[in-house]
Amino acid sequence: MASSSERVALVTGASRGIGHAIAGRLGRDGWQVETAERATGVDLSDLDAARSAVERLERIDALVANAGTAVRRPALEHSIEDWERVLRVNLTSVFVLAQTAARRMVEAGGGQIVLLASMTSFVGGTNVAAYAASKGGVAQLTKALSNELAARGVRVNAIAPGFIETELTADMEEPRRSATDARIPMGRWGVPEDVAGPVSWLLSDDARYVTGAVIPVDGGFLAS
Repeated sequence: MASSSERVALVTGASRGIGHAIAGRLGRDGWQVETAERATGVDLSDLDAARSAVERLERIDALVANAGTAVRRPALEHSIEDWERVLRVNLTSVFVLAQTAARRMVEAGGGQIVLLASMTSFVGGTNVAAYAASKGGVAQLTKALSNELAARGVRVNAIAPGFIETELTADMEEPRRSATDARIPMGRWGVPEDVAGPVSWLLSDDARYVTGAVIPVDGGFLAS
């Protein structure tokens, strides 16, 4: 087993927000962090680019598939083009990344995969039909992959963030913002570092008996 400082983690969507916080935390944990942004062809809607982001690495011990996109529009106004792009980035490319990484990990004797789901993996949300469908798929993909890969030394889990303060959520307007705040038992939105910590734990030896889990990180929102 390689030492922590020798282990390589690939993090997608690491240029900002949650992905940036995850990459920073793993770096402090001693991982050698690679990001899709360093690969040629970073657009993960290009499935060949997604595949090459993994294949270009000499080794990969962990994958954190964080990159995603959303279109906020009523379902009756959703174009098929928008629907297909969201599903392609949020679900199909995630499968390609996980499949490619898992093949490498199985050959190497083990590894860890963390997918970024969402609270919309459990609830439908409003004006985010494609996003909710894609993140529901990520949650089920996590469970399906964990069933197939656990006996082959690869753990697969997911984190499902709730309302997190990022550029993508900064434009939420009143009164929806106040209504959302009131429903979160912890009384605040999360920050990207609140997600990075649980990802760090899932990739640590402390979580060595955890696989197939989809863990909400939402300040209690789903439980309220």
